[in-house]
Amino acid sequence: MTPEELAGELDRVGYLPDAGIATAAFLALRMHRPLFCEGEPGTGKTSLAVALAQALDLPLIRLQCHEGIDATQALYDWDFPRQLLHLRALEAAGPVDAEAAEASLYTRRFLLARPLLQALEDAPCVLLVDEVDRADDEFEAFLLEVLGENSVTIPELGRIAAATPPLVVLTSNRTREVHDALKRRCLYHWLEHPDLAREVAILRRRLPGVTERLAHQVASAVRRLRDLDLLKPPGVAESLDWAEALLTLGRTELDADTAATTLGAVLKYREDAQRALSAGVLTDVIGSTIVG
Repeated sequence: MTPEELAGELDRVGYLPDAGIATAAFLALRMHRPLFCEGEPGTGKTSLAVALAQALDLPLIRLQCHEGIDATQALYDWDFPRQLLHLRALEAAGPVDAEAAEASLYTRRFLLARPLLQALEDAPCVLLVDEVDRADDEFEAFLLEVLGENSVTIPELGRIAAATPPLVVLTSNRTREVHDALKRRCLYHWLEHPDLAREVAILRRRLPGVTERLAHQVASAVRRLRDLDLLKPPGVAESLDWAEALLTLGRTELDADTAATTLGAVLKYREDAQRALSAGVLTDVIGSTIVG
């Protein structure tokens, strides 16, 4: 498979990559290196991992990072309720050898595989480590060790290693800087918002009922809105929501009145909506797409 062929497979499942994205994903796949994707929210980082799993016909395993996430949530944990029931069943059956009973508690049947361990055991697969910038430094160091070795040692069971390394996609919205040690072990790609032609193509692919004119108007308007000083500039997901809202209302063209009443589909902060509406900004944005 070449980068162009991978781009074709991604296109087949509805993800329209540019040459940079397709090449980065191809290299990650062939070099068995994690792909670290940074960019503004809504640029398609998470969607890329989903599309890769579909295009390559591999299972997708997702680890959603958050503040305070630790190894037991990401790697494995022991099923204490089942262990307790098992111990009580042993006691009810008669005299129990303490050492044998303890050994029987820590077997694979009582191990709860969290996303990282599941990915190591189920590989080949696509492992999405989503919003890694939300995790803390300690978790980042732990993640670095697991991904670097593609294995983990469980004291009670021993070492578990992936026969084939999973295809790992890490995403970051850059709410904080991820340490260089993690980035150095990954291939890096910054995802920009798509250009106008590609955003129009995405809208028409994902929403077949959208006309060429409506798709062009929505994409053009969203691009103008991204140039405003907004708290959260709209991403492709918001473009899709806006176009779908207009379709639901039976609109085939975008006009200023309808844009104002459906603004909640594309701008998710009151301050952003007020900024877009104030002084006729939204009218100017929509008007320019209709005139153009």
